[in-house]
Amino acid sequence: MTFTTDVRSAWDDLSGSQKSGAGVPWYMRVVNRRLGRVLAAVGARLGLVPDAMTALSALAFVAGAALFVALPPSFAAAVVVVLLLQLGFALDSADGQLARLTGRGSVAGEWLDHVVDAGRLLLFHLAVGAAIVRHTELSLAWLLLPAVFGWLASVRFFAQILAEQLHRAAPAQEVPAAPEPVTSRSPWIQLPADAGIVNAVLLLWPWTTMFLLGYGALAAATALLTVATFVRKRRALRAW
Repeated sequence: MTFTTDVRSAWDDLSGSQKSGAGVPWYMRVVNRRLGRVLAAVGARLGLVPDAMTALSALAFVAGAALFVALPPSFAAAVVVVLLLQLGFALDSADGQLARLTGRGSVAGEWLDHVVDAGRLLLFHLAVGAAIVRHTELSLAWLLLPAVFGWLASVRFFAQILAEQLHRAAPAQEVPAAPEPVTSRSPWIQLPADAGIVNAVLLLWPWTTMFLLGYGALAAATALLTVATFVRKRRALRAW
């Protein structure tokens, strides 16, 4: 059996075991899952384990964040940084798909994946703050923007993940069927939570004003989405 055939077989197997796309943001659903499927198929052929994919995801993201802070602003540098961040995001999707494909999923692996996700969220906004200090003459008051954005993203991520874990832990007979989320009818509502879109805003970095406008707009949208997530999850938890 050739390398190509092996990867194609893995791709076909994964195509039939994809998660629901309900409420999933556009880039994550249309682009990132497909990239993750390719990487998972290749990883299976190379004999990689899911935790290795998670580690590679973290490495790609740390490399992208480090280059963003280290390199002077330019479009070429921004493209390299965004490609590394998007690779890390795709590998983050690949680890779960590889676990399903190989049957090597575990609670420890899921825990590691969530820890890396939490670190990725904070590291992104810490890198933005560090780059503002290193490469611009903006007032230090502008550091409040990445600080608040990072706080909002972290709070929303924790609220989302904890609610899912509590739902799993509750006895089945005590948990009513979850209503269809509003976001399943309009995935664009989830746009500010889509790491692929947030990563892409760094392409505006060479133009400081445009970057601040784009980044600030995503921060404002994240604030609204965080409130909506809090209300929806709390209402669901109170109903159990």
